[in-house]
Amino acid sequence: GPKMKAVSAALAKFGQEEIASLEKDGRIELQIDNEPLLLQIDEVEISSEDIPGWTVASNGPLTVALDLTITPELAAEGNAREFVNRIQKIRKDSGFELTDRVEVTVSEANGLKDSLAKYKDYICAEILADELVFAAEVKGGISIDINDFSLIVNVLKKG
Repeated sequence: GPKMKAVSAALAKFGQEEIASLEKDGRIELQIDNEPLLLQIDEVEISSEDIPGWTVASNGPLTVALDLTITPELAAEGNAREFVNRIQKIRKDSGFELTDRVEVTVSEANGLKDSLAKYKDYICAEILADELVFAAEVKGGISIDINDFSLIVNVLKKG
């Protein structure tokens, strides 16, 4: 009714505490024109705006926000993990035992070599390789895709 604009203005000023209280109690008391006004939760529509680069989810009194920005560091780590995944699949498809050590040669894919070199120790530990060899040309290898990169790898059982 006539107090709608004043109620709307009061609600627009709500912070997290007031919203949480309203959600928890199912009602909240406002002071409009020096008069108490009890507002029920079903009389209010609560909405939120996403922060660019973040995703937000709420369930009851809990709200979680995640930063979805992919930094160069995260991209490099993701590339390394994807590389390990592809090599493990090649190991399995080749019938290698879980404990077999391997020799891995990788074509020098622009943009991907830095990621693989940065996480070389992690990669070698995961795939049981003593080293990761980068070569301009890899003969007899398998083509794999890692995110937006294509490269050739050769995975041989050591010894």
